[in-house]
Amino acid sequence: MREQEEQAALRILRRFEPIVHYTRGERFFPVDVERYLQQCSLWMKPLNKPPVQLVAQGNLTIEELVKPRMDGFETIYYLKFIEPLDLDDLARYSIKQMVKSLAQRDEKDVFHAGWGRLARVGYGSRFVAALFSLTLLLRGRVPGDTAAAAMLTYEEMQRQVERYVYYGRVVYQDGWVVLQYWYFYPFNNWRSGFFGVNDHEGDWEMVSVFCYNEGERATTTDDQTLPEAETLTPQWVAYASHDFSGDDLRRRWDDSEVEKIGNHVVVFAGAGSHASYYARGEYLAEIELPFLSPLVKLVETIKRIWTQTFHQARPRAETSAFNVFRIPFVDYARGDGWSIGLGMQRVWEPRLLSEQTPWAEGYRGLWGLYAQDPISGENAPAGPVYNRDCSVRRRWFDPLGWAGLDKVPPPNQALDFLEQQRKQSLDYCAELTRAIEEKSSELAGLGVNAAALDGQAHLSHLHTQYSQRVAALSSELAALRKQLVEESAKREALNHYEERLHRNDFGPARAHIRRAHRPATESSLGLNIFTEFLASVNIGVFMIGVVLMALFARQYVLLGLAVLIGAMIFAEATFRGQLARLINSLTVGLAIVAALVLLYEFFWEVIVVAVLTAGLFIIWENLRELRH
Repeated sequence: MREQEEQAALRILRRFEPIVHYTRGERFFPVDVERYLQQCSLWMKPLNKPPVQLVAQGNLTIEELVKPRMDGFETIYYLKFIEPLDLDDLARYSIKQMVKSLAQRDEKDVFHAGWGRLARVGYGSRFVAALFSLTLLLRGRVPGDTAAAAMLTYEEMQRQVERYVYYGRVVYQDGWVVLQYWYFYPFNNWRSGFFGVNDHEGDWEMVSVFCYNEGERATTTDDQTLPEAETLTPQWVAYASHDFSGDDLRRRWDDSEVEKIGNHVVVFAGAGSHASYYARGEYLAEIELPFLSPLVKLVETIKRIWTQTFHQARPRAETSAFNVFRIPFVDYARGDGWSIGLGMQRVWEPRLLSEQTPWAEGYRGLWGLYAQDPISGENAPAGPVYNRDCSVRRRWFDPLGWAGLDKVPPPNQALDFLEQQRKQSLDYCAELTRAIEEKSSELAGLGVNAAALDGQAHLSHLHTQYSQRVAALSSELAALRKQLVEESAKREALNHYEERLHRNDFGPARAHIRRAHRPATESSLGLNIFTEFLASVNIGVFMIGVVLMALFARQYVLLGLAVLIGAMIFAEATFRGQLARLINSLTVGLAIVAALVLLYEFFWEVIVVAVLTAGLFIIWENLRELRH
């Protein structure tokens, strides 16, 4: 970028830069890449070979990082931020942190967990979560003391120069001015610090603001000169959050869920995970294991048939995508810790990011330790431009499509697109009208011929042909008339939409959302200390009970399983205050089972009674018609 363009981009980014609220106990905040690299060594992991250090810690520069390397298709390049602490250092650090927590119990760096994640979900999810915990012992993971070492290194970096950095990118796409705010955290301690799913070195997060230039009406190009910051109007925002994508990611600027301070949106960052949320609270994050994908697809197919074909259950916008094959974890985005942004305790130091940024475009490896985790949860992420497999991120090359905005024109161009659609509709209606007139004339001629041939025995084959053509053309003509009516109705809808656009009425702010991610509340969960205790121990107790029955009372295993499952369900329903609902469900279930048993035992008797009843009903209806 030229210096003038850089200054214009910085002004735009500063005008709309987000304010990020963190949760108490958060230890890692966004840093600049240069200082992070000074603490890193560069490694490569060839296929089926041990890792090899390429550049030692202290010697890594951006030039060394982006140097072209050709070590095979399966080679993985990665950074290593720190080495784990030895036993003495870890003990000293743990004691120091314990003393600090006791001395600063009311300060903003002390985290207290809320209701347990397992108390919020059903037994199937708890069982899958238990299996996931066991896999940590078998698969690659970041050692527990690595988080402590990373914390010490980060604290030392901040003592030297306290700095909170975001990397801002300004992109033109289809008339939108897209502002991307990239945050790089040196470590993600969600698992070790906040009972989450993973720990990994390096963590890239992003918030986007989508603006348009109010003074422009014509379709703009992607290489347009940057406008002045004051001429831009924000319309949408999109926060990167775990596996959400498309329409569910974004919110309209006037959505009540989007908290703002002036032109600055407020972001609530997940504790340790650094995922971004619109509202403060505790979110149930669901992690899907790759080997369970076939079961997930089967369940989703059944649900889709149940809701769309049989029209059972609630509208899609209100249904949860949760299923028992995903592992539940709580993401704490309480916003009760430190805040960074305009007018907050700490302020941002912006850096520009573009296609010319060497470390972004030139380095395709991981921005932290490659833990060789087969499900990638503990592996470091790649940078802003690339995925872990070295392909380009969609949020980089297609920011509108990533947020589901590629189908939405900016408001200053919506009327132009609407006028194009109305013109196309008018042209199409004219074509339909001409086709209808021609086919109506043709159909009338065929009808005359068919009528003339009717009763002429020697021309019966011609009469049959004409009759078939009449039937086919009549159906075709009916379809054309239906299309004309529908197209006219569509044009009327376009006219109404134009009136709304002139009033700056863009419709309901949340109409595009299908899977809204909302924070859980204690009242909605119906939790208490007994429920949480049961949720924590019931899977383990169940497994131990099954083993004990298999060893000492094998003949009563089935009965024992039924008793164990029934007791756990009954106890949890009681503590959740859902005993009446449970009894009602059991009653309905038993009634269905009883009906099925009766149908099985007296199948032919039921068929005979049903046929006799149907015959008597038909006789009654016909006699009643005669009477009138």
